[in-house]
Amino acid sequence: MTDPITPEPHPDDDAVREVNRRFYSAHEAQDIEQMIAVWKHGPDVVCIHPGWPILRGWEAVVDSWRRIFAGPSDNQFIVTNDQVNIANGVAWVTLDENLMSAAGTGTIAATNILLKTNGEWKVVHHHGSPVAAQRRQL
Repeated sequence: MTDPITPEPHPDDDAVREVNRRFYSAHEAQDIEQMIAVWKHGPDVVCIHPGWPILRGWEAVVDSWRRIFAGPSDNQFIVTNDQVNIANGVAWVTLDENLMSAAGTGTIAATNILLKTNGEWKVVHHHGSPVAAQRRQL
């Protein structure tokens, strides 16, 4: 078995990881201002929440976060299996969102894409897909 591919270190790794951390912190705290701060605001942003249709453009994306945060959920995320890749002013973070809430637990495979604009990293795309429970092999 070969080792997984490890990306080359990049000088912006820590900055990208910090924006990604703030994204999940905002989600857990249901803090719309903090969520607004990590996103680029434009027609090119995209968000795909698990089970939702594709949301395109800043107004649709921010409205989705307002609706989610207005709900009763008290989500906690434990991020695992995260990897940062950066090239040409674009960063993509792949990870597992291990979600714990009053409704239960589950894992979401997620990708967050960030764009470096005016020296700042901003989220331009979030996509989360539920991971099916794996059956135990006999």
